Amino acid sequence: MTLDQYTYVFVIGTLFAMLDAFNNGANDVANAWATSVSSRSISYRQAMIFGTVFEMLGAITVGARTADTIKNGIIPNSAFRGDAGVQMLAFTCALAAASSWVMWCTRHSAHVSSTYSLISAIAGVGVATVGASQVQWGWNDGKGLGAIFAGLGMAPVISGGFAAAIFLLIKFTVHIRKNPVPWAIYTSPFFFLIAGTICTLSIVYKGSPNLGLNKKPAWYVAAVTMGTGGGVCLLSAIFFVPYVYSRVLKRDYTVKWWMFVYGPLLLRRETPADADRARVPNYAVIQEDVEEESSSKSVSDHDAPQKTEAGVLTPTEAKEKSLVVEETAQATYKELMIQGKARMDAKLCKKRGPLGWAMRTLRDNPWGAGQMYELHNIKILLIRIPAMIVCGALYGLNYDIHAAQTGISGTPEGQRMARVYANAEKYPNEVEHTYSFVQVLTACTASFAHGANDIGNSVGPWAVIYGAWSTGSAAQAKAPVPIWQLAVLSLTISLGLITYGYNIMKVMGNKITYHSPSRGCSMEMGAAITVLVFSQYSLPVSTSMCITGATVGVGLCNGTFKAVNFQRVGLLVLSWIATIPIAGTIGGVLMGLILNAPHFTS
Repeated sequence: MTLDQYTYVFVIGTLFAMLDAFNNGANDVANAWATSVSSRSISYRQAMIFGTVFEMLGAITVGARTADTIKNGIIPNSAFRGDAGVQMLAFTCALAAASSWVMWCTRHSAHVSSTYSLISAIAGVGVATVGASQVQWGWNDGKGLGAIFAGLGMAPVISGGFAAAIFLLIKFTVHIRKNPVPWAIYTSPFFFLIAGTICTLSIVYKGSPNLGLNKKPAWYVAAVTMGTGGGVCLLSAIFFVPYVYSRVLKRDYTVKWWMFVYGPLLLRRETPADADRARVPNYAVIQEDVEEESSSKSVSDHDAPQKTEAGVLTPTEAKEKSLVVEETAQATYKELMIQGKARMDAKLCKKRGPLGWAMRTLRDNPWGAGQMYELHNIKILLIRIPAMIVCGALYGLNYDIHAAQTGISGTPEGQRMARVYANAEKYPNEVEHTYSFVQVLTACTASFAHGANDIGNSVGPWAVIYGAWSTGSAAQAKAPVPIWQLAVLSLTISLGLITYGYNIMKVMGNKITYHSPSRGCSMEMGAAITVLVFSQYSLPVSTSMCITGATVGVGLCNGTFKAVNFQRVGLLVLSWIATIPIAGTIGGVLMGLILNAPHFTS
């Protein structure tokens, strides 16, 4: 029986579930893809495409188990005493609290865990609804708050260990060699084997209940997993190795990307006579302001005598005066930040298409004097609204992630990042080019793992709300999550990544430590392994914490603490810890006010 009298609660809960999924994509998914974009293995636009596809695959095939923990592992279903209306209200308040907090943090580029935000909100709502004694604070067979919050300390450390081990394997196998390029090419199938095996394992081992793969015998799981991983390894040896060998070792710049289908036939291809070097992208992190204007005065101008009212100055006096003038003309930190943003906006104004039109419209129609309600400002608003909508949809597609991560020259942040990059060893582009292909696969694996794990954040409470509303029974919370709900919210997650993910990406990746494809694939593999292990035990671990721990672990492999921006890491940890009491308090207060609000009695 549908609870028609509570349809408005279902509608509000649906809106907040979608907002939570949007923020999940803008915050958590953006962090998961920041490694690949920072390493220049893929562009931001390519990350959006791959992210959309693999987030949906992970959510639909594996995501149901994690959602069950969110639904039933924190507040026992029996605590609602069969009242479906109160159950709907409780999870709606939890979604409202979690999504509001994550939205505020994303707006201010504060990277937080949407997983722990929602869990904390559900705990706060549980205290306000059924009392602290009814909330599962302990382990609860791996589904209580004790088990979930244990991941706060375990996940980053475990992920960092996995990522460091993988990178050290690459480092001692390839990077320290006198001629590392052939070693990178010939060992690449092994890393394809690892990535293929993990991705297959996440689907087969305790896979989606709808597929029934968790009922297969152990030999079947092992055979399919290793067979698929071995198949990926074999295909890479047949098609990938000859392709990279021709482009990098033979320096054949005439080989196009689609020629990998030729396989071993590429080895017989004649190399052009003018092939002097391998044409590979530059993966180095560059920290310089290419548009910085040089001083119009030369050294001779400063040293030349200058004539004033008091007479002729000596060269030394003229130089001292010029230094004083330059020092007083230095821009403040705020001015440098404004100048940096103005330079980027100026580049976007030159673009063709809708974004260029929108940026020019906003530039050429500034706000006039007076308040918003002035007639001339109302006219300007009508002109700016279409441009603002276009900018909101397309601004992230053209945002310069790398420039934002390296910091603006002349600021304390820029100096800090220069120190971090100086203490990280740089490897040849030919070697990094090989691992950029491996990172594409590891990035997709990480995205699949995120979809498998973090989809439960939004879909778990939403499934409870929908089940209670559509059947009128609080016991419906134990029913399987419908596939259509997983699909809808996974699309909403992708929308958050596409439109607003840049706001988190700009403070991750190279902002923590120096990135490159060999480092990036190690980080993503370490994070993916950790997330999938936790997911198989139905523990909603934070993907954000895993990738951050993996980033720090690989950064420390440089052999010095100076290669890691621990100030940024400290801010991340502080935001993680602050999320627990803040989200819990918001959820509890909201539920307590609504549940106990005064009302007219009949």
